[in-house]
Amino acid sequence: MVASWIELIVQSKYRDRAVVVYCLLAAIPPLILPHPIALLPLAAIPLGLLFILKKPFVVCLTFILFSFFRLHEVFPQLDPIKIPLLTALGSYFVLAWHIILTRKVKTYWRYEHTVFARFFGWVVVSIVFASHAPSAFASFTSVYMKIGIMVLAISWLMTETNHFKLAHLLILGAGLTVGCITLYNKASGIGLVEGTRVTIPGTSLGDPNDLSLVLSFPMSYAIAFAATRGTGKIKTLLGLIGFGVFISAIIATQSRGGLLAIIAVTGIFGLRLIKSKLLLISIASFSLVILIAAAGISDRKSGGAAEEGVDASAMGRIHAWEAAFFMGLRNPLTGVGLSMFLDNYWNYATHSRAEGMAHVTHSSWFQVLAETGFIGLGLFLFLIYTNFMSIRSTLSRLDKLRDTPNENPQLTAIAMGTYAGLAGFCASGSFLSQGFLWPIYIMTAICIAIANYMDNHYPEPEPELKNDEQTTDTKGKFANKLKVKGYSNAKPTEDLAKKQ
Repeated sequence: MVASWIELIVQSKYRDRAVVVYCLLAAIPPLILPHPIALLPLAAIPLGLLFILKKPFVVCLTFILFSFFRLHEVFPQLDPIKIPLLTALGSYFVLAWHIILTRKVKTYWRYEHTVFARFFGWVVVSIVFASHAPSAFASFTSVYMKIGIMVLAISWLMTETNHFKLAHLLILGAGLTVGCITLYNKASGIGLVEGTRVTIPGTSLGDPNDLSLVLSFPMSYAIAFAATRGTGKIKTLLGLIGFGVFISAIIATQSRGGLLAIIAVTGIFGLRLIKSKLLLISIASFSLVILIAAAGISDRKSGGAAEEGVDASAMGRIHAWEAAFFMGLRNPLTGVGLSMFLDNYWNYATHSRAEGMAHVTHSSWFQVLAETGFIGLGLFLFLIYTNFMSIRSTLSRLDKLRDTPNENPQLTAIAMGTYAGLAGFCASGSFLSQGFLWPIYIMTAICIAIANYMDNHYPEPEPELKNDEQTTDTKGKFANKLKVKGYSNAKPTEDLAKKQ
């Protein structure tokens, strides 16, 4: 199409004028950017445009990784390039291009989409009734709206086995990058909080709890590579290295929420390997004691052994949870609005300013309760429950393909990593504020994409029908229910009756 337009211009009577206009346009960049080196990126624009049109999934995934892992902040040299902004614009452009114009992206809607849309919609409602709507709306447009768009984008674009492989590798690679920087800072004594807790200063990861949150997300995907048979020796080795890096880095943050995430994630893999639940609980309890000792929690200035009774860190959490509960209690329908917790803290706190300062919620559950009310909390919990049920169903179907020609180790690995990641989120989320951050929503998109892939490539066989008319009707109703919930291979009652 572009070639035909160029040919038309060259052969038209306005050829000379077109050449003049082109030369004038070509002269504009040197006037704005006089330094020759600054012009070099402009030469890559046509190639970049072709790339994002050919690889829309890579563009969207890059945007997510830079937004969550803050790689442009970890490496300040990347900040002038404005990669998050460019990839965001590229993502929106390529989605509109392929959905509206070329229609190469096949959109679909599943039951999991509906569950997510309910919670997302309620967050929007809470903004309307927020204590300060402009601030809540600003937070929504800066982060949460992008999350909502990317959930749909990833679930629609992730349609091939190579997409799952690439997502798995890039999540692990980005996490390893942050983990290695964390260990380097610890060894060099850079950015230590309270003298012992490592951070990455000058970034959004300057809080040890936030850093452990970022590190706990890719940890489950590292273990999945190491624990899944058939992924290959290189990926198994990469998974083992990643697991060691993430464990060491989380220990260096001395975050109790991060330690719980380690136990939860490894426990999910243990459930598949260890049959005895009592033995598994014993190992988990012993491992938690070892991790606490290795992390040196008792040496912390806040929350360490030096503080008698309930330490200041724990008391700060309790005060924040009390404030969050009263926010939800007095605003049961919509809460105080997105990101409005700290602004309303002293209006609902049960302690005086002399007894402590304002804290973030340090709990995803209390955060969602405070900012979206009891209805929002219920919808959020149901979203997590739906994700668990969806990924468990997918793993069950993948297990049935084991030792068959249709076995797919790569899909099993990312599904298992997502399943363990959900468990890690529930554990660490009880002590870290991540209700409106990327991890749970990335896993939601992956859950939807895997379930859709399984329905399209490995549809479940139709249930056998008996001669009994009542049984036929029951099967038909069950199939109709599955179809409503997004299982495209389910057959309606009428079709089953015809087969009968």
